[in-house]
Amino acid sequence: MDDVVIGIDASTTAVKAIAFTRDGEELFQAREAYPLSNPRPGHFEQDAEHWWTALLGALKQVTEAVGASRVAAISIAHQRETFTLIDHAGKPLIPAILWLDERARPQVIRLSAELGRAAIRDWSGKPPDPTPALYAVAWLAEHQPQALDDAAALVDVHGFFVHRLTGRLVTSTASADPLGLLDVKTSTWHPRLVAATRLRPEQLPELVAPGAICGGLVESAARLTGLKAGTPIVAGAGDGQAMGLGMGVCGEGKSYLSLGSGVVSGCYSGKVKTSDAFRTLVSPTGSGFMLETVLRSGMQLVDWIVRTTGSPSAAALEKAAMDIADGSEGLLVMPYWAGVMSPYWDGAARGAIVGLSLDHRPEHLFRAVLEGIAFEQAIASEAMETQVGGTPAAMIAAGGGTNSALLMQIMASVLERPLSVSPVNEAAALGAAMLAASAIGWFASPETAAEAMTARPTRHVDPVDGLVSGYRARKAIYRDLYQATRDIHARLEALSNV
Repeated sequence: MDDVVIGIDASTTAVKAIAFTRDGEELFQAREAYPLSNPRPGHFEQDAEHWWTALLGALKQVTEAVGASRVAAISIAHQRETFTLIDHAGKPLIPAILWLDERARPQVIRLSAELGRAAIRDWSGKPPDPTPALYAVAWLAEHQPQALDDAAALVDVHGFFVHRLTGRLVTSTASADPLGLLDVKTSTWHPRLVAATRLRPEQLPELVAPGAICGGLVESAARLTGLKAGTPIVAGAGDGQAMGLGMGVCGEGKSYLSLGSGVVSGCYSGKVKTSDAFRTLVSPTGSGFMLETVLRSGMQLVDWIVRTTGSPSAAALEKAAMDIADGSEGLLVMPYWAGVMSPYWDGAARGAIVGLSLDHRPEHLFRAVLEGIAFEQAIASEAMETQVGGTPAAMIAAGGGTNSALLMQIMASVLERPLSVSPVNEAAALGAAMLAASAIGWFASPETAAEAMTARPTRHVDPVDGLVSGYRARKAIYRDLYQATRDIHARLEALSNV
């Protein structure tokens, strides 16, 4: 037996546990949801015990479906930057603070001034922004110092699960790295960044490379899930890096594009590079780095248009937008409804719709939003690839946005390259499963596991020759839109804070 590995994807909304075979075939999937709390504006929290209950439930379902004797190993991908504090018994002391949380904007400003914005970026690989946990931990030091002092450890989602599953306080470097506390060059806790949060070094988990075996499943967890005690728990990675691995992006010359609620793109770099154009992350294979761009507002803008315009559905809007000429009759949309990360790192930035007239209808706005997302991605990809070597990478796309024929046509034409569409729906869980498969010796390395377990793309989308030149001209105008509106948005935010 022992012919199945389980990949876990603990996302912002649910835990998914998926059983995969040696060739990457999905045998069974279980999903257990948990709530998200928004107790105050800008505060996003979860109860880590809800994560644990969901994980146990999902693992039990998978075990019952495939049989405990078949499960050779388990590995974990998870929502990045999210963390909690635990006591010596492993119980959470505070609600987990999520990657969505924006309470620490003042700490971003303060630490950037104290340590140097460029220094933080070059140490951690991440330009200052509220997303990494670094700033939220500094917020705790100011607002809840007793909780920080009393904590036995700070843990990311991966560390929390591994502690409960194995009894060891250990996490993967590819899981801890997004917290913003690691030296990205050495994959060790950075003493200056740790000290800036007032954490004590002993409050941080032991670090291991992704793909290392963290320990065996303890008896208590085995009883609750039906799994065998001693089942290897393998170090995983943050969901973004694991997703890239699950899509087969683990070496030079390829990039991935995730068209979900947000839009995330990444490519591999053998050498560490830091820039405001992207975030630098530890590779999920443990070798090299992933360079990543993030647009916070992606397909959620499609939902916003449907709600705001009262349209019957996104499909109806897309059908109508197919008849609209490229350029949406003079409309440009800057899709910063939730601020902007790369390349501007400006939380005050907001969306802008330019060129509206009485002739425009909801379908014009729909197409203009898709075009704006594509312009933004093209500019981000150009900046990232210039740093890597300047050659446009072969790009594989996944996520809900790939179901939009119009978006894919626009994206390929604006990016001026063909797009391959991944058939994998759960790439992050598959990436974790690849790490598990490599750790137990099914494959010589995560890279060879990815080659064997990645399903080949089922379709390709080519640029439309008649759209490329027009979109190239509009992209040049779009490129100036942020600078034209930056000061206006900053002034508006200042007024709203009065």
